[in-house]
Amino acid sequence: MQKKLILDSDLLRVTIDRLCQELIENHADFSQTVLLGLQPRGIFLAERIRENLSKASGKEIPLGYLDATFHRDDFRRREEPPKASETRVPFLIEGKNVVLIDDVLYTGRTVRAALDAMMAFGRPEKVELLVLIDRKRTRELPIAADYVGQYVNTLDTQKVLVELDTEHQHNRIWLINKE
Repeated sequence: MQKKLILDSDLLRVTIDRLCQELIENHADFSQTVLLGLQPRGIFLAERIRENLSKASGKEIPLGYLDATFHRDDFRRREEPPKASETRVPFLIEGKNVVLIDDVLYTGRTVRAALDAMMAFGRPEKVELLVLIDRKRTRELPIAADYVGQYVNTLDTQKVLVELDTEHQHNRIWLINKE
C-alpha cells in the first residue's frame, strides 16, 4: 500500500482557518446559521470549525451530528447490516442556514442521504456544504461543495485518509493506493 501526503498538520491548520474565514465572510454574525457534522468522520472537522468560529466571532454556534445511514440508497444492498452512529441535533433547523460538514466528498451519495435525514429537523432556509477534500471526477450525483479545503484528483482505486486528532498535533491527510 502506497501513501502520499496531501496535507500535513501546518497546511491543514491553514486550510481550516481559510474555510472558517470564508464562512465568516458569508454568514457574518451566525445568528441564523447552524453547523451539522456528518457522521462518522465529519464531526471531527465540524468540531474544529466550530471551535475556530467561536474564537473568531465570540459566539457559540450551534453544532449537531447527523447520521444518514438509514437514508442511504445502498442501505439494503450491503452484506452486513450497517452500524448507525449517533444523531444529535439539539435545535430546530426551520428557517436556518445549515452548513453540512464532512471530511471527504466522493460520490455525493452520503450528502444526498444527509439532505433526506436533515429534513426530519425542519425545512432550512438554505443548505451549504463544506468539505475538507473534494475528490474530483468521482461524483455519481450532481452534488457540489460550497466550501472546499482542497481539490484532489483521484482514481476509484485510491482512498483519501483524513487523520484528525483532538490535540491538533498529528493531523494529516493521505492519498492511499489500494492494492
